[in-house]
Amino acid sequence: MPTLLLDLGPLAHLSGGEGPLTGQQMKDDDSLVETEGKGILIDGGHIQRISDSDEMRAEYVGGKRGFGLVGEEIEGLNVIEVGGRAVIPGLVDSHTHLLWGGDRSREMRWRQQGESYQSIAKMGGGIVHTVQQTRSMRLEDLISSGLARIDVALANGTTAMEVKSGYGLSTDSELRLLEAASQLQGVSIDSTWLGAHASPPDIERETYVEQILSEQLPAVIDSGQARSADVFCEPGWFTLEETEDICRAAMEGGLDIRLHVDEFVDGGGLSLAAELGAISGDHAHWSDSQARAEASAAGTLQCFLPGTPFSMGETHFPPASECVEFEYPWCAATDFNPNCQILSLPFIGNLLSQRMGVDPLASLVAVSRNSGYVTKHEMGLKHGMVVEGGAADLNILDSPFWESWCQRPGISPFAATMKGGDLMLH
Repeated sequence: MPTLLLDLGPLAHLSGGEGPLTGQQMKDDDSLVETEGKGILIDGGHIQRISDSDEMRAEYVGGKRGFGLVGEEIEGLNVIEVGGRAVIPGLVDSHTHLLWGGDRSREMRWRQQGESYQSIAKMGGGIVHTVQQTRSMRLEDLISSGLARIDVALANGTTAMEVKSGYGLSTDSELRLLEAASQLQGVSIDSTWLGAHASPPDIERETYVEQILSEQLPAVIDSGQARSADVFCEPGWFTLEETEDICRAAMEGGLDIRLHVDEFVDGGGLSLAAELGAISGDHAHWSDSQARAEASAAGTLQCFLPGTPFSMGETHFPPASECVEFEYPWCAATDFNPNCQILSLPFIGNLLSQRMGVDPLASLVAVSRNSGYVTKHEMGLKHGMVVEGGAADLNILDSPFWESWCQRPGISPFAATMKGGDLMLH
């Protein structure tokens, strides 16, 4: 049954033009936000029409009114009365490590005692610990844990996610993680292979790189279960040369490239991402200004993950405001992982606005339209914006002000979330 949303409050549609927004475009109320009074017609998971609410009420249901967000069938339509609440797009989480097992809670005390990320790995923590736990999980258990985490993300307005492998570090276990990702439901899933996340505990890195190139990556490409390839390009993990070899092999196999770069130090990773034409360089915490300019010129988005330094107790956040100033394309995401268990993009928006000085509208663009540019919709539709012909993915706020989307850390700001035309009340 088609759905008709009526009596919208302000609509932050974020549409217009092509590609990611940059600079002042990201906070232009006049072009990105409609005043109250719009209606939206939805059918087949698509937005069919956006027009004046009173006109659509008269045209489609003869002026009749429904019973609020629960919906009511009138004239063959499911009529939902938004009641002046603000509406924003479905949020797009463009960097997650959704699938893994185990528990690394003890690492917080180690960090407080002065241990580094590298030393914790040598103590038996870090990625290797998660790999050991994840390898022992059945496919059914991986899927079940992923679905439970998706429920949390949906309650916080996420309608699309990039999901990485990376906690298998062997051909069989990496393929199993990608298979699990392919069976997830509830949000649109865009899968990334991250077999080059770390070296397995029993193999030297150089040997593992050879295995990736000769066995694992070809198997992943043949499976067709990943759209993108990722490498943890960081001093102490994979070198620039190793990263380039892996990426070029992945590109030859038809995969897009998105890289972990410059999280701990400026290791030249963002420059390499730009050289390779990667769709994103993620973290980019310590990249220098030249690398940021190179990424912008190459069309490589910097994907900032402020939840990571927050979760690690750090006070230095990536320079999103600088990217706005210099009109560099960027987005933001949760980086959900064993050490950063954040599935709320509104909380990420709060960090962007309250800790990093980014305008709330620019923050919204970063986790919706711009993230949607690097994270493809499962049906190939435009998403991260509310636009005719695009995906029927949106959020109805529990407020008449769109700005409330990022002002309630720890609490979902949404009264309801629509995914593919189906409305879920919160």
